[in-house]
Amino acid sequence: MMPVLFRYLAREIYGATALVLVAFLGLFMFFDFINELEDVGKGGYGVAQAAVYVLLILPGRVYELLPVAVLIGSLYGLTSLARHSEITVMRASGLSTARMLRMLGLIGSVFVVLTFVMGEYVAPPAESAAQQWKLTATQSAVSQQLRSGLWVKEGDQVINVRTMHPDRTLERARVYTFDENYALVSLAEAKRGVYDADGRWRLLEVSRTNFLGERTEVERLDEIEWRSELTPEVLSVLMVVPERMSVGNLWAYSEHLRENKQNADRYEIALWKKLSYPFAALVMLALALPFSFTHDRMGGVSVKVFVGVMLGVGFHLLNGLFSSLGVINAWAPPLAALTPSLIFLAAAAVMLHLVDRR
Repeated sequence: MMPVLFRYLAREIYGATALVLVAFLGLFMFFDFINELEDVGKGGYGVAQAAVYVLLILPGRVYELLPVAVLIGSLYGLTSLARHSEITVMRASGLSTARMLRMLGLIGSVFVVLTFVMGEYVAPPAESAAQQWKLTATQSAVSQQLRSGLWVKEGDQVINVRTMHPDRTLERARVYTFDENYALVSLAEAKRGVYDADGRWRLLEVSRTNFLGERTEVERLDEIEWRSELTPEVLSVLMVVPERMSVGNLWAYSEHLRENKQNADRYEIALWKKLSYPFAALVMLALALPFSFTHDRMGGVSVKVFVGVMLGVGFHLLNGLFSSLGVINAWAPPLAALTPSLIFLAAAAVMLHLVDRR
């Protein structure tokens, strides 16, 4: 009986989740496209380019929406079974809550793997490609929010890059070198920089000023070498928000910031969220289960699906809220990243306990 029941449950939940996800994606694609129309006309950015951009950011939307879709889809699937008394018959036949949770865990493992693959291997490169596509089409360049550009500290050097182009070349880069007493030793200004196959940056057309006590000395150099752990992929943080970066890039950039005694909280929180977010699908399945144990007169399928939408929105908002609070209040990254899922898991446990006591 159990293999048949498992296949039946899996078919119901997978089918409902797929329908919910497609509906959500269609809605978000529409609003994303409307939002992109504001930039149509900049450079060569037309309607077709905007449509390509919306398609490229779609994997990121799938990653964000999958746990919410699992919650709503599982609510619909489970409450549909409850409406026809299948769940009641199963429980009367000896199906315990623990066994039901184990079956849902096996079903949810597919969502865990899918969420991880989308978040780690599909969404980050697609997001980066989307930003490069748009920047190239609008004939724009990448820079930080600061007017002076990107600032990076590495050892005894501070590097300032005014502009980074979509092809990952640098423009107007400055390298400040300090001694052990934090006195400025030299200032090198390069018109542009490129990253070569040997894993190093080459700064070209360089004017370097050396500070020698009471006097200065100016050198004109064709190029200088800047060896850095900051590869073009890691520098892609300029184009991709931390939440859309891969685990590898988040780890590398967080390590770089820590080694240079800089605040890495935002990237560490994003790293913990990236590692824990796939398991949110299991939490959503556990949260949906208590609703299937309630009798239909206590609320129809449509009401429970509406509750699922509200819970999903609440989960999404809590995720963003705790990430921001974690950065502002310097909370431990695991605390900021895991708290929303733990709150919903505790709610599921309480609801299951109350249902079992009836």
